[in-house]
Amino acid sequence: MTHEITVIPGDGIGQEVTPAAVEVLEALEIDFEFHEAEAGDHVAEETGEALPEETYDLAASTDATLFGAAGETAADVILPLREAVDSFVNVRPAKAYPGVDALRPETDLVFLRENTEGVYSGHEDRLSDDLSTLTRVVTTSASERLAEFACDFVEDGEYDGFHIAHKANVMRETDGRFRDAVLEVADDRGVQTEEVLMDAFATHVCLDPTQFDVVACPNLAGDVLSDLAAGLVGGLGMLPSANVGPDRGLFEPVHGSAPDIAGEGVANPAATIISAAMLLEYLGHDEEGQAVRDAVEGVLEDGPRTPDLGGDASTEDVTAAILERLN
Repeated sequence: MTHEITVIPGDGIGQEVTPAAVEVLEALEIDFEFHEAEAGDHVAEETGEALPEETYDLAASTDATLFGAAGETAADVILPLREAVDSFVNVRPAKAYPGVDALRPETDLVFLRENTEGVYSGHEDRLSDDLSTLTRVVTTSASERLAEFACDFVEDGEYDGFHIAHKANVMRETDGRFRDAVLEVADDRGVQTEEVLMDAFATHVCLDPTQFDVVACPNLAGDVLSDLAAGLVGGLGMLPSANVGPDRGLFEPVHGSAPDIAGEGVANPAATIISAAMLLEYLGHDEEGQAVRDAVEGVLEDGPRTPDLGGDASTEDVTAAILERLN
């Protein structure tokens, strides 16, 4: 069976780390057909649109999409791409790896972030010179879909249950609806849950991240709290992610385009390659996905390392070391 994969390097270091991840995928005994497409700042400058229609259509029709990074046009690229794959959950692991200088080396979390609504729904208005508004959208159906995924995730991963991070004590109608829907699904499924207010979570996770393993949360909370957890494990450069839909997915590192080092060949490809491992697992290649993870973790522990991790290796050096371990 051939898997068709859309590859969108995007801007900045996306042009360097995405080819590295593709090189790793090509080293596996899996039949892939790659379709490279364009999006991002440079495309917007040339054509007037950051996400061309043909790129959107490719993401909407292929089995999975591997995306690098976007700069100033990130919202114009990433949000439509998530829509293209009908992504309803953003899976963001935040794990400290041996060999990486982490503030909290015991951290091993997975955030399951609702991916379609909340304050990212796009309903903003400037009503006057003094007043702007933002409408927050929360539906029972989207919350339940996230909850079903969370239950499947913890059962497949043999976790004891999951936490629900919310702010229902203040946003009673919206976060209240989210919390109630998730709790009801989990109760029906017999999955253990614990609630935590998102601001309290921000404190508790810094003091003792081992209190948490899987955390389900609304869209904005998932974005902010996973970035906070990135600070515990060595930075955004260490976080992969998967935008999961029912039939296809979008896989991307959490880091941005890093224009300060773009073009220098020293970007850390680890998060993008682990995102590729998540792509493999999504397509049912669990063994190969784990092999990629093991290879990346071995290189993170033993080197070579890129400058962000205290080394002097290039992106190419790190990729070659990962391929050597993989083979």
